[in-house]
Amino acid sequence: MALTLTLPTANRSLAPYTLKGSVPAKPAPGVTFNRIAYSAAHVVADPVAVADPWLQAAVDWDTTIAYRQHLWSLGLGVAEAMDTAQRGMGLDWPTSLELIRRSLDAAKDVPSALVASGCGTDHLNLDDVKSVDDVIRGYEEQMAAIEKLGGKLIVMASRALARVAKSPADYERVYDRILSQARQPVVLHWLGEMFDPALAGYWGTSDVDASMDTAVGIIAAHPDKVDGIKISLLDKDKEIAMRRRLPSGVRMYTGDDFNYAELIAGDGFGTEPMHGQSDALLGIFDAIAPAASSALGELAQGNVDKFHAILGPTVPLSRHIFAAPTRFYKTGVVFMAWLNGHQRHFTMVGGQQSTRSLQHFAELFRLADAASVLEKPELAVQRMKTLLALHGVDS
Repeated sequence: MALTLTLPTANRSLAPYTLKGSVPAKPAPGVTFNRIAYSAAHVVADPVAVADPWLQAAVDWDTTIAYRQHLWSLGLGVAEAMDTAQRGMGLDWPTSLELIRRSLDAAKDVPSALVASGCGTDHLNLDDVKSVDDVIRGYEEQMAAIEKLGGKLIVMASRALARVAKSPADYERVYDRILSQARQPVVLHWLGEMFDPALAGYWGTSDVDASMDTAVGIIAAHPDKVDGIKISLLDKDKEIAMRRRLPSGVRMYTGDDFNYAELIAGDGFGTEPMHGQSDALLGIFDAIAPAASSALGELAQGNVDKFHAILGPTVPLSRHIFAAPTRFYKTGVVFMAWLNGHQRHFTMVGGQQSTRSLQHFAELFRLADAASVLEKPELAVQRMKTLLALHGVDS
């Protein structure tokens, strides 16, 4: 029986929408990939905590860790305590470190579980940061805490560094110091200003090509300490140009939530395999995990057409979730987790469920159905009707 509900349209009218109702493709048991694929995982808020949600991070730890176990069961790695987890927008450093600890502990029970954890400087009061040395000490504090737990580092872009650095040389100094003392190879992270306006001009210039020169130079000086770099610039040509310049053995982890399918599939450039393809560290994989796993499994089997058939339809959904203001994309990720039954509510750390409009959610619902990533269509319809009712819309 067809599932139908009434949704608002772009002209502010209401119109019936009948679901296609196809559920996500299921990955084969024990699916393996020929790409490394991290999902930047969200946290689940505790909606009944006695706390001020704009000021205090109240986390439902059991449900949060259960979602990571779901990702691992699909063969996906977890990129922990990054921006998808509202870090820097509601999740403070002590809570982030607790999240990292709990995730690493849970991973011990999962063979081959991949976890890499965000290391930044977000615990620093920006008004107190006066020099590059202050930034280095900030990175070292988080680095030591994560490595003490046995964690692998994702060295996140630093708002503090962007604020005090005066030239590319300041970035080279900071990253040389951090990389030289890392216990194991790290993942670097270049986050564009569309994700965080405070990171404008990262690497010491607003010229992206010149910034790339600086980043590639830092990596080339420490190739044994860099597993790869994730870039989130939403510009596939810049990503391709940079991955072709990386030292042998250093991976490009795509963070391009607009063009990930073609970037992961690759272009076969050169004799070094990693110069012609991207691995993945993506926020959208949180929202489309079963489809991502199925598609990557097909790619590993050489079934490129099936890979694109599964993953291609998710790209319009991802572009909508990550539409400007891109920094509010986390709301769409958590909305998908709620629609799919992975959490009982649509409440977010920092109150960020309020950052997108009902129109945005309605279009997201339609695109998720078109992409076949609603895992339980009947439940998704029920929950969408609940959201509509809360906004005064009779569905």
